[in-house]
Parts: sequence; C-alpha cells; structure tokens
Amino acid sequence: MLSPIRDKAVIVTGGSKGIGRGIAKVFAAQGAKVMVTARGREAAAAVVAEIRGAGGTAEMCLGDVADWGDVQAMIAATVEAFGGVDILCANAGAFPQTKMVDMAPEEWDQVLGTNLKSSFLCVKACIPQFEKAGRGRVILTSSITGPITGFPGWSHYGASKAGQLGFLKTAAMELARYNTTINAVMPGNIVTEGLEGLGADYLATMAASIPLKRLGSVEDIGHAALFFASDEAGYITGQTIVVDGGQVLPESLEALQEI
Repeated sequence: MLSPIRDKAVIVTGGSKGIGRGIAKVFAAQGAKVMVTARGREAAAAVVAEIRGAGGTAEMCLGDVADWGDVQAMIAATVEAFGGVDILCANAGAFPQTKMVDMAPEEWDQVLGTNLKSSFLCVKACIPQFEKAGRGRVILTSSITGPITGFPGWSHYGASKAGQLGFLKTAAMELARYNTTINAVMPGNIVTEGLEGLGADYLATMAASIPLKRLGSVEDIGHAALFFASDEAGYITGQTIVVDGGQVLPESLEALQEI
C-alpha cells in the first residue's frame, strides 16, 4: 500500500477532461488538494464540482500553459489556495490530426507549445515551491506515440511527446538538488471523450490490437501517476512507464492471433 498523499497540493494541467480529469479524480480520491488548470471555464468547473461532490478538495485556474505569465499565475493561485505546490502533473496536451502536406507551420508551433514548451514552463515555475518545501514530485504525461510508435497526421504530436522524454533526462538531474523527482507516464489507447465519439465498432477494432483486448481507462493513467508521486517512488527519477495493455509488444498482427 502506498503512503498517503492526503493534503498534498497537486496541480493537474489540462485537468478538465480526458486523462487530466482522470488524474485529478484519482489524486482527489486519495485526499490530495487538486488545482485543476485548463482553458475552458465550464469544463474545469464541472471537474471541480465532481471532485467536491465526492468529498474531495479542488479549485480551478484558467490559463494557457504555453504562456509564461499564465503559468506563473497558476502557481500563485495554487500557493494562495493550498499553501504551496507538492506535486505537478504536467498533463496538458493538444493532438490535432493533420498530415504534414496540409499542416500550417503555426499548427506545429501551437502543438509543440502546448505539449512540450509547457512542460518546461510549468516545471520551472514550480522550482521555488519545491525548494521551499525541500522536496517535490513531477509527473509528465507523454505517450507511446512519438517515443515508440507513429501515426499519420501526428508528426507534431509525436515530436512533442518524444521531446518531453529528452527534457525529462536533464530535468531529473537539475531537479535532484531540490530533492525533487520527475518521471513520465506513456499512455497507449485510453478511452476519453474524443474516442467515445468514434463509435463502438472503431473502439472494438482498436481493442483487438491490444494483447489485453481492452482500451485503457483514464484511471489507469491516474494510478500510474499516483505511484510516481508516492514516497515509495522517491528513489525513481528520469524514468518512464508505459501504460498500454501491451499494445507495443506484438511484432505483427499475426502475433496477436497466437494468443
């Protein structure tokens, strides 16, 4: 059993939907005080209300994680609400699907800003709080797409997610002086609002390519993040964990038929 994180102050960027919503709910269920950050007020407020309705503690802060001023405001709001920052879940991400021939350079910049630049900005902004507390935890939401796999239309997304892992290695060394760890969760196909709209047949086809024969839940990612945030993971830094039901393991579709 993991040590409790009750009353720890946790920031979840992109916490209003999808994996971020799942992470926020998992941490809140364990007694953490969660700051849900997002761009959209209505969706963020809904997550906060859901957490509070279940007896948890949550606040929200609106802003753009690719903007340094907004990120600094996010940290200030968390310190004001909860007294500090103990855990950063840098989860915010954009994933428009556009092939390179059709992609505007501005779209590339936007995706890299939201997914990769934001990781740097959020970590940088939290350092004074980690130094003050004498410890900290950072969990990045990366992906199997980019570091391990590829998919047409996601060259910018894949580059940003692979870039997070490059950032991770040096960040782990620099954060060590603050007794702070940084690790990454790499989700596979996870059921989110976006996937649910694709229909049951499409989801069944996706599940068929996974050895465990099911898509992951947002809670699956939340629990992996919770482990990295725990005292038990205090000697783990600069590492990744793939949470994909074994999706990247088969060398061919035929291999799955042998299961």
